[in-house]
Amino acid sequence: MNRIIPIIIAIVIGVAGGAYYLSQSGGNSATAQTTIDTPQASDVDTSGIQDMILGDADAPITVIEYASFTCPHCASFHATTYPKLKADYIDTGKVKFVFREVYFDRFGLWASLIARCGGQERFFGITDLLFKGQSDWSRAGDPVAIADSIRKVGRLAGLGDEQLQSCLQNEDEAKALVAWYQNNAAKDNVTGTPSFVINGEKFSNMSYADFKKTLDGML
Repeated sequence: MNRIIPIIIAIVIGVAGGAYYLSQSGGNSATAQTTIDTPQASDVDTSGIQDMILGDADAPITVIEYASFTCPHCASFHATTYPKLKADYIDTGKVKFVFREVYFDRFGLWASLIARCGGQERFFGITDLLFKGQSDWSRAGDPVAIADSIRKVGRLAGLGDEQLQSCLQNEDEAKALVAWYQNNAAKDNVTGTPSFVINGEKFSNMSYADFKKTLDGML
């Protein structure tokens, strides 16, 4: 499990909008460290941020996953446990699944901006691509190379360059996402990823067998 270390919101937001500019203009990585002034998370309007949801809205169990796109343990969960969870519980109407992003770094935020760029319809498909390719795009090199690799994932999902540019440069969205994450993590006492809140009870990462035992005990 990746432990959450408090992040400085100005640093994360300051680099968010610059990712696409850097990948296009050949700017140096030092430019990516530029910050902007931001208010406290409690002062940011997060009303426009949607929860990303799969499954029956009236399912008897709600599973909220807190995950970072740059967390290897999260990628492992999505490669092994998640497909079984989806087939056995989400697709069968037993579980409403909610995915909430956690931001350890700017790269996870950039990935989140791209995942959300296609809306609810494409979010989970892009999420799958990001986790499957995590070891490639997250280690592509300097921030310019990583930003370009994340954009390639977006193009694989059918997003156009103009749409990707708009999403990566959306500083208001980036500010709201970080504030939304911080508020959610505080509310649910999330201290690492992946973490799960199942019908209001918090759980750390677990195997599919343990997930199944937990869910079956609630049905």
